[in-house]
Amino acid sequence: MRVAVDWGLCESNAVCQGIAPHVFEVGDDDKLRVLVDEVDPADQPLIENAVSSCPKQALRLVESQEDSDVAEPS
Repeated sequence: MRVAVDWGLCESNAVCQGIAPHVFEVGDDDKLRVLVDEVDPADQPLIENAVSSCPKQALRLVESQEDSDVAEPS
């Protein structure tokens, strides 16, 4: 599993960072970064909480091999 971000929706509110700071980081440039390529199964409940807590619903968990139709930030 991995985290996919819909950059068109993400406002970098940092709610996810507050829940899972070892996975999400909002940098000095106010852009969200996902710090892991793969979700550790032990972290999955925490990351699911972060995903469901996103105020813009910009995050989702997807299978690692699944192509994401979500554009990267520019």
